Amino acid sequence: MKVLGLDVGDKKIGVALSDELGFMAHGLTVINRKNLKEDLRELKKIIDLHNVTEVVIGYPRNMNGTTGPRALMVERFAEAFYQFTGIKPVFWDERLSTVEAEKLLISGDVSRQKRKKVIDKMAATLILSGYLNYKSKT
Repeated sequence: MKVLGLDVGDKKIGVALSDELGFMAHGLTVINRKNLKEDLRELKKIIDLHNVTEVVIGYPRNMNGTTGPRALMVERFAEAFYQFTGIKPVFWDERLSTVEAEKLLISGDVSRQKRKKVIDKMAATLILSGYLNYKSKT
């Protein structure tokens, strides 16, 4: 059972994938967004190629726990994703995932230019890791 993790932004979608047992997450790719239909086709190719059975999408709550425009955008994306793939995604609180990813990359002495290329993939990996850790305890 492989799980896909997504960090959905306006311009990019970070994609992470679990191992077969659903224990570990690793960054897979970053999709540069074109339009919803093309984005969904690209994700469907990944799902089919890797035999993904579950998808978790980072849900961007505000720091006080409320939802705002970004969360609504992710909700609309998740509904379109479900309609296109038939897989109902699970939402995972992603507060500070991009900030955490940035800190990890800086501590690893990754250049600013390279960080820009991998930050979304790293954020997706953190989202998926959090979800997998939670699932392993339940």
